[in-house]
Amino acid sequence: MTEHVQTWLDERASTADDWRLPDLLARKDQSVAVVLPALNEAATVGQIVQTIRDELLGTLVDELVVLDSGSTDDTAAVAAAHGARVVALDSVFPGLPSLRGKGEAMWRALAATDADLVVFIDADLRSFTARYVTGLLGPLLTDPDVHLVKAVYERPLVDGDSVVAAGGGRVTELVARPLLNLYWPELAGVIQPLAGEYAARRTLLERLPFPVGYGVEFAMLVDTAELLGVDAIAQVDLGVRIHRHHDERKLGLMAAQILQTALRRLDPQLHASRAAGQAVAQFDRVGHHFVGTWHAVVDVERPPLSTAPVDQWV
Repeated sequence: MTEHVQTWLDERASTADDWRLPDLLARKDQSVAVVLPALNEAATVGQIVQTIRDELLGTLVDELVVLDSGSTDDTAAVAAAHGARVVALDSVFPGLPSLRGKGEAMWRALAATDADLVVFIDADLRSFTARYVTGLLGPLLTDPDVHLVKAVYERPLVDGDSVVAAGGGRVTELVARPLLNLYWPELAGVIQPLAGEYAARRTLLERLPFPVGYGVEFAMLVDTAELLGVDAIAQVDLGVRIHRHHDERKLGLMAAQILQTALRRLDPQLHASRAAGQAVAQFDRVGHHFVGTWHAVVDVERPPLSTAPVDQWV
């Protein structure tokens, strides 16, 4: 298995600098959409949208969509002012009650565009350049056997003036990568399995279920390998990724959702027997006592769009 992982790395890994815009334009024969799922990202979404509009929209990129998941700040207005088509979460399948979560936003965003190739970019990036998009599209535009391209990068933990090198991937290193190494060792070479930046063919995305929460990236990776094999996946080094970080409590809830997603795929019967009423307890000291708060863990997966009764939801 180690030899196979190394072979995969040798054949399916590249860097953003390997993919030049003029070369990609010469190979482009499919429509491309860039999608930013966003919730209260007014501080960063404008720069990302502006960069894509100025450098790629109308050439390599045909459509730029911001899927607003009910922001209470100016995310939607900022994105629209900089040139994105803003889609409200509840406007996609308006007959279907919406759930809150990253996977839900991505699933509805996929339904809101008909592009052949879809690039997902997190809206909280502070290190975004157009190379993110060109790098992720490179393998898809040049190799018909590649169906999913994941980003890989360094993730420093930035807190004010403090910078911890490689400290930003805590759930990745403590949960996601150990799960892959133990139970899906053919995917051990995927360095950033939870990366929010990736690109895929629509023909693949419409065959995948979407966990509504933070398990979506893990599910997409595992399910693609199950459907098409690990060689259908590539990864591209985008350099350094700087973004907003979550505290340990939020990361704990994210980890729980990823564990649920993995268990559903490893042992569906055990998952089903344990799924009802799941919650994560987190504790605070109050005087001489600890007081617990229980957080429900959403355990819903939207069905593949290719099999979903979409006409019943409009």
